[in-house]
Amino acid sequence: MHIGVIYSRLRVEEKWIFNALKDRKISYERLLDSEAIFELTNPNFDWSRFDCILVRSISTSRGLVLTRILNSFGIPTINSHTVSEICSDKIATTIALKNKNIPQPKSLVAFTEKQAISAGEMIGYPYVVKPTIGSWGRLVNKVNDRDAAEAIFEHRKVLGNYQHHIYYLQELIEKPGRDIRAFVIGKKTPVAIYRESEHWLTNTALGAIATPCKVTPELHEACQRAAEAVGGGVLAVDLLEDPNRGLLINEINHTMEFHSTAPLTGIDIPNLIIDHILQELK
Repeated sequence: MHIGVIYSRLRVEEKWIFNALKDRKISYERLLDSEAIFELTNPNFDWSRFDCILVRSISTSRGLVLTRILNSFGIPTINSHTVSEICSDKIATTIALKNKNIPQPKSLVAFTEKQAISAGEMIGYPYVVKPTIGSWGRLVNKVNDRDAAEAIFEHRKVLGNYQHHIYYLQELIEKPGRDIRAFVIGKKTPVAIYRESEHWLTNTALGAIATPCKVTPELHEACQRAAEAVGGGVLAVDLLEDPNRGLLINEINHTMEFHSTAPLTGIDIPNLIIDHILQELK
């Protein structure tokens, strides 16, 4: 058994993973994604020595390229390229959830400022506009009225990335000052946290406070259905509590951070990830 862990920066999550592999005497290698070279037409690096590679790249684009190449070499990755590609794109995630009839906020897509304004008025103010690819709450805006919509869409029009010219709009859920982040590892939902904030955005990257959340049968079922819809693996599922519809799946993250969750809850997430890798390789 020989496992590779490819990463961008030695964060606390990667330190915990390396320590867990060392403690369990599992053979592994540390691989910096910034130092990787792939000869696509005639691979000159003996990737076959790896039974599996855990991808911990911070960059979404870099992680997607890595998993595509490694999977093409026949090397299993956690997560797979297919799963990573779906989870990295909010439109693809929305479609995957819709195809499995999984409850989620109403979402619309448009391609011009004019149509985006019309789409937003179909949802009703206030609503949320998000980049189709991104994390940590960056460039996520609440649109309170038409004046705000025109200003936000005008700003996005001049941004250089083509993804900013795809308008992904979502209804604003009246959540109780918090959302839920639950961690799915294979068929288990071992832990969840509330992310609480007075701000409408409840990302811990933006200052939300994490508190423990009990994994109820309802929460476990919702998370497992969502994970199965995108292909399963090691995932963080973000859920919203709607006062009328119950739990709604908001987003699914394929390269999850857990530096606050593990010490808060006492759940050994690194070893659970390793258990999953070993189970997948049986």
